[in-house]
Amino acid sequence: MRVTDNRYATEMAKFNLAVRMIGHEARTGTIRRCTGFSEDRIRKIYGTYFKNRRGNTVKRRRGKTPRQITCFVASSRQQSEATLLGCFMVNAGVVLPGLSDGYPHKTRLDNLQLGERFCDAFEAYQALHPEPQLCFENAWNLYRALAVEQELYFASCALCQGIYVQDRYALDYRRCPFCELKASG
Repeated sequence: MRVTDNRYATEMAKFNLAVRMIGHEARTGTIRRCTGFSEDRIRKIYGTYFKNRRGNTVKRRRGKTPRQITCFVASSRQQSEATLLGCFMVNAGVVLPGLSDGYPHKTRLDNLQLGERFCDAFEAYQALHPEPQLCFENAWNLYRALAVEQELYFASCALCQGIYVQDRYALDYRRCPFCELKASG
């Protein structure tokens, strides 16, 4: 039996995803959802690969994943970052855009694929923003608010016809955050 045998491929993929998510400071519940690992195993992975490393800056977040959506629509900057991240999620196949009704939908990915593609989208977002406003757990909340709860949706700007993330229950002036920033700047 070798670790490189095909029968261990799924277990190695789950392990690599757990390490990747811990590196992004994901909460235990989020890692458990994507990998199926127990809380104890996730703590042991953190302890082995992160905790005692010299120069370790990775922290373990405690508590539940945030559920408020105000951090995505409170300002034009936050709304623009949420829009960019939402578009990366669509591009990665994590969220299906609702072309007919505007409301995004969940994809039929298994949890491992969801976690891997979600990390791809988050890493692309981080690469474009040297000081991102949204942490990994806020990004996970954005995914849930778009695809699962449908509290947010992709609206169309009346000025530039670009899409942007909008609160489903708030007044929409049909101006994207980019046009708002141009008007105020």
